[in-house]
Amino acid sequence: MKIAVIGTGYVGLVSGVCFAECGHSVICVDNNKQKVNKLKEGIIPIFEPGLDSLVIENARSGRLIFTTEIPEAVKASEVIFIAVGTPPLPTGEADLSYIENVARQVAYAMDSYKVIVEKSTVPVKTGEWVKRTIRFNNRDGVEFDVASNPEFLREGSAIGDFLKPDRIVVGVESERAATLLRACYQPIIDQSVSFDLVKQEVIHQAPQGDVTPFLVTNVSSSELIKHASNSFLALKISYINAVANFCELAGADVKQVARGMGLDSRIGDKFLSAGVGYGGSCFPKDVSAFLEISRELGYDFKLLDDVIRINKVQRELFIRKIKKAMWIVKDKTFAVLGLSFKPNTDDMREAPSIDIINALLEEGAQVKAYDPVAMDVSRMFFQDRITYCADPYSTADGADALILITEWDEFLTMDLQRIYTSLNYPIFIDGRNCFEPMKMADIGFDYHCIGR
Repeated sequence: MKIAVIGTGYVGLVSGVCFAECGHSVICVDNNKQKVNKLKEGIIPIFEPGLDSLVIENARSGRLIFTTEIPEAVKASEVIFIAVGTPPLPTGEADLSYIENVARQVAYAMDSYKVIVEKSTVPVKTGEWVKRTIRFNNRDGVEFDVASNPEFLREGSAIGDFLKPDRIVVGVESERAATLLRACYQPIIDQSVSFDLVKQEVIHQAPQGDVTPFLVTNVSSSELIKHASNSFLALKISYINAVANFCELAGADVKQVARGMGLDSRIGDKFLSAGVGYGGSCFPKDVSAFLEISRELGYDFKLLDDVIRINKVQRELFIRKIKKAMWIVKDKTFAVLGLSFKPNTDDMREAPSIDIINALLEEGAQVKAYDPVAMDVSRMFFQDRITYCADPYSTADGADALILITEWDEFLTMDLQRIYTSLNYPIFIDGRNCFEPMKMADIGFDYHCIGR
């Protein structure tokens, strides 16, 4: 298959590289000339485990090309994936201007039948507007289909999520479009190309027949599946955080409660870890966009209001927990471990660390921080207002308390006795419930966690 992916952000770059790994000829397009030149040199603009080697290998093989020219990519491709950003507007709605602009340029360039696919996360009904935009600007009357193919990639495990997904969803208006999209994903559907989750490497093997569910819907249903999925996962997180706050009042342990809930196959144990709340580029944006589009369509989705409110309150409660543990925050030095919104990524969009650190700084505290990969990104948020350290131990050294915000593996295995002796006071405030309270007490920590 000949595929174009327009937009080399997180979704576009991972998708393009993985399609190339499946054996397709892929052209990745971006309007940022400097970014494209770096990608041609094998320099990756994001941190994602395993992505750099796949980019280099597939570019070397000739299956993966980078360009700034949309017309060139459109003319050379059968299927065109639009993977540009849809950032939130101040209202909470998704900004769809980048998608409209790309749709218009695709329409100008088309010279034969194309399938134009929404890969970006978009509100329901966006496909209708994309189709309308292309029809109005398709001056030669070239045949085309507009389809939806939502992504379900998690930062930190995106390659595995793409090549070994739970399901592939496509929303189409014709059998022709469905057939072409199935051909794009056939190596993944039959697992002739997949991902070894243990070894963290791509594997190629003989086709096994249909293994991965390939769900075909109409376009609106496909668009809605992404927002409904992410909003439900955000709901689970907010729910267990609300339960955690109740546990603290009732003298219960939220980890035990979550385990008891998760053993029910109808509930499952994923996304039932209490903490300081969700962040990142997807959940905050998608829940807000889902809420706004529901209002536009005349449905008051109050449940989503509560999901957003609980997530915001969870950060505020954690800041109160820090103040309660310290009594006076002003002039204290805090060691902060973890800046990214989750492990295995340098993404700090909507990261809890931003609100927590800013609150400490506003109270007159000093902050020392360490994150395995996100410190360069963090400088865009904090400039020189915090001190960056080389490892957990230098971060803790001389600090009055330690705050753990992101549960990187490096923190789970650190020498707690060494941390204890490095701190001025043995105060450990854990925003992710990474350690057992009794064991921390045995070491000598004044240990504070969530819902326990």
